Amino acid sequence: MGELQKEIQYLKGVGPNRAKCLKRLEIQTIEDLLYHFPRSYQDRTQRKKINELVTGETATILAKIVAKQENKSRRGMNISKLVLSDDFSLAHITWFNQSYLLKNYQIGMKVLVTGRVERKMGETQLLNAEIEVIDGREEEAAKIIPIYPSTENLSQKVWRSIMRNALDYTQPFLVDVLPEEIRLKFRLPSLKEALNNIHFPPTMELKEKARKRLAFEEFFLFQLALALRRKGNLKVKKGIQHQVEGELLNKLLAALPFQLTDAQSRVIEEIKKDLRKPKPMTRLVQGDVGAGKTIVAALALTCVIQGGYQGALMAPTEILAEQHFNNLSRLLSPLGIRSVLLTGSLTKKQKGDVLERIRRHEIDLVIGTHALIQDEVSFAKLGLAVTDEQHRFGVLQRASLQEKGLNPDSLVMTATPIPRTLSLTLYGDLDVSIIDQLPPGRQPIRTQWASSSARGSVYNFLRQKIQEGRQVYIVCPLVEESEKLDLQAATELANNLQEKIFPNLKIGLLHGKMKTKEKDQIMEQFRQGTLNILVSTTVIEVGVDVPNATVMVVENSERFGLAQLHQLRGRVGRGKHQSFCILITDSQSAEGKKRVNIMIRTNNGFEIAEEDLKIRGPGEFLGLKQHGFPTFKIANLVSDLKILEAARQEAFGLLAKEATLSKYPLLAITLTNKFENFRAIIN
Repeated sequence: MGELQKEIQYLKGVGPNRAKCLKRLEIQTIEDLLYHFPRSYQDRTQRKKINELVTGETATILAKIVAKQENKSRRGMNISKLVLSDDFSLAHITWFNQSYLLKNYQIGMKVLVTGRVERKMGETQLLNAEIEVIDGREEEAAKIIPIYPSTENLSQKVWRSIMRNALDYTQPFLVDVLPEEIRLKFRLPSLKEALNNIHFPPTMELKEKARKRLAFEEFFLFQLALALRRKGNLKVKKGIQHQVEGELLNKLLAALPFQLTDAQSRVIEEIKKDLRKPKPMTRLVQGDVGAGKTIVAALALTCVIQGGYQGALMAPTEILAEQHFNNLSRLLSPLGIRSVLLTGSLTKKQKGDVLERIRRHEIDLVIGTHALIQDEVSFAKLGLAVTDEQHRFGVLQRASLQEKGLNPDSLVMTATPIPRTLSLTLYGDLDVSIIDQLPPGRQPIRTQWASSSARGSVYNFLRQKIQEGRQVYIVCPLVEESEKLDLQAATELANNLQEKIFPNLKIGLLHGKMKTKEKDQIMEQFRQGTLNILVSTTVIEVGVDVPNATVMVVENSERFGLAQLHQLRGRVGRGKHQSFCILITDSQSAEGKKRVNIMIRTNNGFEIAEEDLKIRGPGEFLGLKQHGFPTFKIANLVSDLKILEAARQEAFGLLAKEATLSKYPLLAITLTNKFENFRAIIN
């Protein structure tokens, strides 16, 4: 491993200046360089005659330089040209103000040229051309050429040169981390073979075999880390065995003003079964918008609190934390359960008082933001840690909350439906429960599309609904004017609506830059029905619950991901009245239309999430970089599902046979190095 970790500047052909360029791409060691994979390939084995070239395509020709030309345009620009012939037709390569390039080529030279074909003024031109002088090496030059993600001052020629040097240098040191029996089982090439063939593939078939092997390795190592974490959770000294049946739980069930759905009842039974066991629970509860996860959390917390333990619930935003506090304390305080809200906006004195009461066990349930995982927070007897909207936090923060007690049980909730591939990846160490049923009486939200020119009709519709006594959300993607994006700002929109469109109505504005007190005030006015319309940025995306709000208007809806639009839509449809979602967009792109049609077609969050993942990829889908969640360099969470499943099975299977990895020392070292910032998984 030592040679692979050498600083990149000491590799032949790199040096200090190129090392600085490479650092911009987070390439600091020789290993980093080897795992910087091509983004595409030029297949120069498939050559064409000049008269066969098609406008718009990228193609490769073999030709002879028959002329060099230099001219000046009327504007004083130097125009340099190479004229190429393949004995049948002519092609041209043109440069502007780069006459020095002509010095590299002589009439009579044979060249292999790859470029985009265009026909201008009767000439066949090759744009952005890559030229390779053959000099009798015709067969050697006609290869599949890698094209690398690059940065300023690094040409593709330089990339190929330093990558070849890196491969040559590291051949003696490349050792397979994948166990041989797994490689043989799936007929995977060796690491040496895979790295050589991903960078310089003799055929596209061998390139694909190399890609699959490297993708398998990425998934395998990550799943092995998750399996180790899971195993760690299973063998933790000893969890708390809760007596889940009790008077408090029965009182809460009797006090509920509605009947639980079958799905809620099933999930609660799964949680109770876990709580009875002597090992800590690690369970994910997934449920679509409005499926009733909060009541499931309330019941789970009551199970634990009635036995003399404390509960904690961590939410990603202060608005959501406060809403949970209001809802849960309304449900639980009649039972004598003492709740407190802990957020960053408390004064020093208030915070000190709250922390002291938590330490003394004068508080049964603490609800808050990531303020819960700060060092000064100390629980007397934490029994259950609940994390809401888990994808907003990441694995390390989840672990930090669990560490606040002696192996407490852990319940993770998300209203963002996670497609199976991401679920396996993000939550591979958790048992999963799904609330796949909405409470009875919920009417599907009707979703419609409108162009900006139809705003008048949309506003008439809003006026009608408000006259019927309903309320409206209008969501805008920006807070301030942005010249680049040229989108209406939320502040400007709110002012315009108040002054020109709805002067007789009360309109509020909510955005992320407001102080918490202001946000709370506005939200409370909207909840109480004092405001008719709430203009907001996406701070209202998750969890905000106002049953009387029945219309959601999303401005510039093409700016949002599908999962985000689904979350926004879920803010309405929470009461007995028919609800509507209106997506305003002028996007004419095929992707934009596809996204709108998916939203109109289905209210199923899981179906929407799958589509969103396909369209935008996992990084964008999640909305932010995960804490401790690695970026896969070559594996694709959408198209490589079968590879992921096979890698997961092998990782968990290997650990079942070889608990300590003592037979696989290289694997153990690789995991420790690879997940250095992810120690919560491998501890």
